[in-house]
Amino acid sequence: MKTAALLKISLRQNAIFIPTEMIANDIKKLSGTTSVLVANVSKLGFTFSESLLHALNNVNPNYKVEVLEALKEVLGTDKNWTPLVKEWDIPTGETVLDHIVTFFGNVFKTNNGMALQCGHTIPYNTFPLERYNGCPFCGTPLEFGKIENFGQGSKLKVLGLWNEKELEDFYKSLLQSKTALDATQIESLKMAMKYLPLPKIDITMKETLMLVIDVLIAEGKAESTSQYFKTPTDILRYLWFKNTGMLQIIEPKTIIQRTSKNAQHFHNALDTSAQAILASKKDLKLKYSRKECLMVANWLNNLDMEVEAICEIMHPKRGMWVRFIRALRLAEYSKRKGFEKLAFLMDVFYNQVYDVWQSKVNTNRIKFDADKTFALLKQRPGLFARSLFSNMLWFGADETIAHFTEIIDKVPARLVFTLNMYAQNYFDKNIQRSVKPLGGTNKRIAPNGLLNLYDEAQLEAMKNQIEALCLLAMKKRFAAITNTNKTMYIDSQLFNMPVSIGDRSETVQDLPVALMGTRFPIEGNEVRLFMQWGKDLPAQHLDMDLSCHIAYEDKLDMCSFSRLTTTGCQHSGDIRSIPNKIGTAEYININIDELAKAKAKFVTFTCNAYSNGSITPNLVVGWMNSKFPMRISETTGVAYDPSCVDHQVRITQNVAKGLVFGVLDVAKREIVWLEMTFGGQVVQGLDFKGVQALLSKLNSKLNIGSLLQLKAEAQGLTITEDENADEVYNAQWAMNAAAVTQLLID
Repeated sequence: MKTAALLKISLRQNAIFIPTEMIANDIKKLSGTTSVLVANVSKLGFTFSESLLHALNNVNPNYKVEVLEALKEVLGTDKNWTPLVKEWDIPTGETVLDHIVTFFGNVFKTNNGMALQCGHTIPYNTFPLERYNGCPFCGTPLEFGKIENFGQGSKLKVLGLWNEKELEDFYKSLLQSKTALDATQIESLKMAMKYLPLPKIDITMKETLMLVIDVLIAEGKAESTSQYFKTPTDILRYLWFKNTGMLQIIEPKTIIQRTSKNAQHFHNALDTSAQAILASKKDLKLKYSRKECLMVANWLNNLDMEVEAICEIMHPKRGMWVRFIRALRLAEYSKRKGFEKLAFLMDVFYNQVYDVWQSKVNTNRIKFDADKTFALLKQRPGLFARSLFSNMLWFGADETIAHFTEIIDKVPARLVFTLNMYAQNYFDKNIQRSVKPLGGTNKRIAPNGLLNLYDEAQLEAMKNQIEALCLLAMKKRFAAITNTNKTMYIDSQLFNMPVSIGDRSETVQDLPVALMGTRFPIEGNEVRLFMQWGKDLPAQHLDMDLSCHIAYEDKLDMCSFSRLTTTGCQHSGDIRSIPNKIGTAEYININIDELAKAKAKFVTFTCNAYSNGSITPNLVVGWMNSKFPMRISETTGVAYDPSCVDHQVRITQNVAKGLVFGVLDVAKREIVWLEMTFGGQVVQGLDFKGVQALLSKLNSKLNIGSLLQLKAEAQGLTITEDENADEVYNAQWAMNAAAVTQLLID
């Protein structure tokens, strides 16, 4: 288990971990087992660097087997990839009339057709059954095949070597990340903490800290965790994480509403939203043992803050705190000797004998009292930064910027960069912005109404003020650090990679990771989308849909279960039930030349849960791309080849009904990897303007290359064209988004 976990962690960073003690000797000649491993791995689309190949050549064959099995597992070679239709790139010609005739034939039991294992009879002269691997009427797969085509990919991905040092550095970078970890990083960190000792380092992100605290408590070190809780919000975050698995504090009503909405159905008879509400409320009920109650009582009692300040911080989540106080029996524990502070806290909180900072800000803001408002905002630099744009429009840019300049050095670097990145969109009257509320799906919001008070020249001046202020602040931070190096190398690819701030991806990338906004060039004329779900689940109705949304200059088009064939796109057929344990698959072929000829602009890749509930966990979506034609099995229709996979993601915990996982720019012939959730059972629920808003948001982000140029300028480094430099920043380094965040100096 340990070896498999550490191999998965390294593979996500485009490497293979080999412990130093496992390298037994220093033989140069390739052994037979190594040659076989290289051949098998190349079929999967990978190859080894020289250092990794030498290390693998000198480990025992059992470890080589584990390396191969790890690659096979993440690529899903043991899953069922059989679609509903054989040779599905050729339309079957099925029509709505075929479904109607079959429906009445089964209702009235005419028995004029072919009986299938699923229980349906397909009337003669309707569906061409010889073309199907299952029932064309109910979408139940009945025949299965294996992957037949390997090694069709035109590029091999090179894997590097990791030893204990690289693994330890990556582990520490996750713990020290200055931005919230995404789902892939969280899963990697959990695996690392399970098998590696916890290093003694400072952890800056509260969400990361919750994972560490959970490990310490599981190890019986609960008494040592009090030092990590600085505010009551930290305690609430941990309690809510343990109850829901969510590291963000999402209100119970939001979770219930999302669960209810996901259980709605087009057909009223299948709507289970009322039952979903009851089930969600039951899941969110709080229940604690005496040991847990005492532990939390000690945390609150030991907080190094004034009681009034604690109560003020608790106020925004007052409803949640009341529930937790009751479930944790804190009123009872406050009567014990030594818990006098907790008793006082309960009294002040319940009687609301405290002032709320935000109410003072709102009051003075409404009164248009700039001096008092800014005096309050300076007390909390982070909140000042988050409200900077709106205050510039409310009080005027010059006055707001003057006050903000006084405290900008106290603002976290990630917020400074966020201000610089989003000012372009915020101060544009014509751009709708993409936001994602806590626990919700991506939404578009209209521009701030106050923008209409200003002309274009004034708004442009505001953008320039923000940019100049933020760049100056970051240069000062870089310049304050002593750096004896003289030269720096920046890989050109880093200018296409956005700095990962605030993305919070909820999907896991088991293959080498890519930052949201990364662009993948298309080598050939064809892109093949794939979706696989249902692995290890019993046979049941579980309808997930793979679709794409095609945007033209003057119209929209779809390719989905209801429209299998359209210009430039062909769907493999709608599967609505999964077989036992092995899962099932759907595909869409996209012909770029055909789309370009039809003047299509963008193709958006989506998956949806047509069944009640959210997208099923462990569903995998992605796309394949190769310079060479990608074959489809003539006998089974299997069209998956792991060597052609460009990118894939795995759904973990998700409250979304629909997910956008990529956008193809037809003219540029490149795919932008992004993750955008939306509501609705079908692709028609997608708001394409929301996709455009998210793309605009990603385009506005500062890229890693520009950030490094800023560092070089501030520290007087010369940028060189080759890697023989004192500081080398290449694409491999940038894959570790947590390491990149160390550039965000506070």
